[in-house]
Amino acid sequence: MNSYSGFSAHRPASETVSFQRPELNIILSLYGRMVAAGEWRDYGISSLRDVAVFSVFRRTAENPLYRIEKRPRLRSRQGQYAVIGVDGQVLKRGHDLKTVLRVLERKLIRAVS
Repeated sequence: MNSYSGFSAHRPASETVSFQRPELNIILSLYGRMVAAGEWRDYGISSLRDVAVFSVFRRTAENPLYRIEKRPRLRSRQGQYAVIGVDGQVLKRGHDLKTVLRVLERKLIRAVS
C-alpha cells in the first residue's frame, strides 16, 4: 500500500542556467548604449533549467525585440550563445558572447547615424 515517491524529477534552484557577472556586464553595456540611442526601453531576465534568457523590449507590453540566450548544452556544437529576433529566427550563434552581440551593435550604428 505504501509506495515510495522520490523527488528525482525535482531539481534544486542551483541547477538552473544563469548568466555570470562578466556575461551580464557585456550584455548590460550594450543595453545601456541602446537605451541611450532610444532603441530599447526595458529588459527581462529568465533563468531556466536548460537556458538563460535576456529579453529586450521596446515597450514593456510588447513581445521581446531580441532574446539573448545562453544554452550550455550547445557549447561543444554550435556555441552556447544566440541572438534571436522577434520572429524566432536565430540572427547569430557562437561561442563568444561579444562576437554574437555584434549583430545588435550594427543596429546601434544605424540608429545613431
